[in-house]
Amino acid sequence: MVMKPAWLEGLIAETFFAACGTHETRRKNEKNIFCLDCCRSICPHCVPCHRSHPLLQVRRYVYHDVVRLDDLEKLIDCSYVQPYTINSAKVVFLNQRPQSRPCKGSANICFTCDRILQEPFHFCSLSCKVDHVVLQGGDLSSILYRFDESDFAFSQFEGLRMDGSDITEDDDQITPNSILEDPLSFKGSSCSSNSRSNSGISQDSSDLVKKKKGNGFLPGIVLSLSRRKGAPHRSPLS
Repeated sequence: MVMKPAWLEGLIAETFFAACGTHETRRKNEKNIFCLDCCRSICPHCVPCHRSHPLLQVRRYVYHDVVRLDDLEKLIDCSYVQPYTINSAKVVFLNQRPQSRPCKGSANICFTCDRILQEPFHFCSLSCKVDHVVLQGGDLSSILYRFDESDFAFSQFEGLRMDGSDITEDDDQITPNSILEDPLSFKGSSCSSNSRSNSGISQDSSDLVKKKKGNGFLPGIVLSLSRRKGAPHRSPLS
């Protein structure tokens, strides 16, 4: 049995954005920070008590927990995990997301949960990659890094907007179906019908992905957050 380090087990299994019991009467008390020493989630008001501990900020995008790729890849090898570009920040989902229907066909899919992915990625989330390594009997130490605690120091949270609103600007204008549907249509796949029209991804972004692939760049997915407005319906004059 391959053992996960305590911080990795906790990061994947922890519940984030629940109200902190210690600071239940304070505003902005959502537990959106993970202490890599204590292996548990804490709220911004708890941070001073963990001043000497390495801390990782978790953000929420459309009801799912994400971490900036720049932060996560200091801890673990994130290669072949599909990133998403949201508000100019590359993020990785911590856990797999439920799918409305199973995928059939020749699409490029996640090795663990069968979600449709863009080439050349193999995993839709960090947990999917970790689970795959474990199921294959691999050594997790081969993808873990010895991180520098100064990269996760208390000082990075001073003056930072701790509610994660720098990632999710207008939750009331974003719906899971329009933003996080599988991004590209794939020929020969029964999962790809209307995927381009429902994905919320512009044609220009798809062309950009194709150009960057030729340069060996592992692209994220650029999501368009534009809000479509229909024509107003007026009652006929009597």
